[in-house]
Formats: sequence, structure tokens, C-alpha cells
Amino acid sequence: MKYFIRYGEIGVKSPKIRRKFENKLMTNIQSGLNCSFENNQGRITLISDESEEKVHDVLGRTFGIVSYSPVIETVTDKEEIAKLVKKTLPDYIDSGKFNPEKDTFAVRCRRVGKHEFSSQEMAGYVGSVVIDLCNAKVNLSNPDFTVYVEVREDKTYLYFEKIKGLNGLPVGSQGRVVCLISSGIDSPVAAYQMLKRGCSVTLLHCDNYPFTNESLDKVIKNTQNISRFSLGEEVRLYSVKYGKYLEKVQKDAPPRMTCVLCKSGMYQLASILAKNEKANAIVDGSSIGQVASQTLSNIEATRYHCRMPIFSPLICYDKLEIEDIAKKIGTYEVSIIPDGGCSAVPRYPETHANLELFKEIVEKINQKTILEETADSFTKIEL
Repeated sequence: MKYFIRYGEIGVKSPKIRRKFENKLMTNIQSGLNCSFENNQGRITLISDESEEKVHDVLGRTFGIVSYSPVIETVTDKEEIAKLVKKTLPDYIDSGKFNPEKDTFAVRCRRVGKHEFSSQEMAGYVGSVVIDLCNAKVNLSNPDFTVYVEVREDKTYLYFEKIKGLNGLPVGSQGRVVCLISSGIDSPVAAYQMLKRGCSVTLLHCDNYPFTNESLDKVIKNTQNISRFSLGEEVRLYSVKYGKYLEKVQKDAPPRMTCVLCKSGMYQLASILAKNEKANAIVDGSSIGQVASQTLSNIEATRYHCRMPIFSPLICYDKLEIEDIAKKIGTYEVSIIPDGGCSAVPRYPETHANLELFKEIVEKINQKTILEETADSFTKIEL
């Protein structure tokens, strides 16, 4: 079976960069599918003997694809094209995807090469075949059903649907980032959004024991869910023992500053791991105003001592928007499993940290030294 693969913003790249992105996209698809490709004049054609179900599953999880279509090939001959329409269209009628008694239709034709007919003439010819077959009505401006004909030199391809992909860029085309991941809803969605922009992902989980009872199982399960969308690139998961640092914070810092100092430490640990992972940025699931550490003044304070770029792809999303994505990617049901929360959270957390005061507290608790000691506990979790 053959499938047309369409991409979006890859097409605006320079020829050299576009070929690089196309090759990465094809490599990623091949990591999940036994297939080969034809890549000609900006058209990627996938060829595979795998089941349609598996092809749809893999293509539906591959970033960089705007849409794809199962296509049927024949020679560029009007009689052969008519035979193909008469052979294949009844399947769509029988399946209910096209009801000639109620639905209108149109034919869209695209040509590459020199032919004795124009695109409009071929569309009219195929339209007459469809009318003779099922007597459906034509609507060229807003049809209920579309017949696509693509003529490329001496070969013609017929298809009846464009299946939406995930868009974005091929995973692995933009380098690696370190994403902070908790057992909550937001951070797995943030990691997913970075995959969409072509980044490979390393996840870092800060184990807050004894302040939390959360199990690493939730994080592992959501890492596996995220990995489904990272075809061609390994999603790595690390854990670090963070409880000792939080104990130091609770002992030597004002209680209201606990959450701000906690997030600050996480960013700095992520930057240490990023150097080891050859990553270029840090990512988290922050959304402005959602919790105490995510007010504008606290965001400024928590990121002050980190010298690596920090991205927050959910920064302007509300909770419902984040939950909708989590449900689509399969992480929501895992994230909402109760785990007791964090007992280190103070009753009245700081919501508008004073940067100068925050810097003084960081020096007082000797944050840099204890974080360097904490970094010795990085452990890679095998999935």
C-alpha cells in the first residue's frame, strides 16, 4: 500500500535544510514501521506492507506530518483512471463515508509534468465517471466528499481522504532539552509540546521523599506515554533525591520561601543534568498564576540563578486547555491518581518574592553547594 505524506513548515526551509528535515521525518517513521519511501519533488510517498491499522497508528504519532492519505496508483490513461474510480469508490459508499443520495462531491486534480489535458479537464472527466456511477450532485465550493486525483508524469494516484497529522517538526531535528517532570498533569504535557517542536527530551524527576509519598510508577507510566510520540529518538528519564535539599530549606529559610527555593533548586539541577546530556535548554510546565511559584515575580526569582534558557510551553494555557491535551496523549488518567501531595508546602507560600531578599536567602542557605551534592544522586531510570 502507498501513502502520501504531507508536511507543513518544513516546506519553507532552504533546499538543503528541507532535505535534512525530510530525511529525519522518514527515519522517525521507519523506527516504528517496516517501510520504504519515494521522495520526489517535495512529495514523500510511503510504501509498506504493514496493516493499515499499524500504518495509521504510527503516522498518527509522528510529529512533522500535516496530513497523509492512502493512495492507489494506476497509469496516466483516462480509461484506466475511470476503471480505478469505479473499483474503489463503492467501498467508501458501502462504509458510509460517502452517501450519494445526500452528499455532494467535487474532484480536485493536481498535475506534475506535460499532458494532453489540463487539470480542470481531468477533474471534469473523473467527475462525470462519479456521476455515471452513483448520480451524486456536484458542489465545487463546499463539497461533502472529495475525490483527489494526482497526475505525476505517466503515473496517476487516486485518494479520497486527507487524514490529519500532529503537525510540528520531526522529533530530533532541534536538539535535546531537559524537562522537569512530576506526577502531576502539566509537566508531561509540556514535554509533549517540546516534542512537537522537534526537540529530543530528557526527563528529570525530583524525588521529594520524605515530603511526598508519590510513587515513581506514575512518572514512569507517563514517560512511556510521552515516548509513544518520540519516534526515532529515545526519551530518557532521570531521578534525583531532592528531600535533603528541602530539609535544608525548611531548617534555614523562612517557611514562606519554601516553594520559591524548591523551584529554583530544580532549575539548577536540571542545568547540571543538561550539561551531561548535551542539552541546550530546560523545560517546565509553568502556567502564569496557576500556583504560588508561578506568579511573575516568583518566576523571575526562581530562574535568576540558572544560566541556561528555560522554556515554559504552557505559560499562557489555562488548566482546562492543559487537561484536554493530557487526555489526548494518555497522561491525564495517570496524573490524577491520588498521591497525597507535598507536605513541604507552607500554609502561606510567598507569591511575590522580593528578588534582592531571595538572593540573600540563597547565599545564607549555601544553595549552590548543597545542590552540587544533590546532583551526585542522579539516577537513570531504565524504562
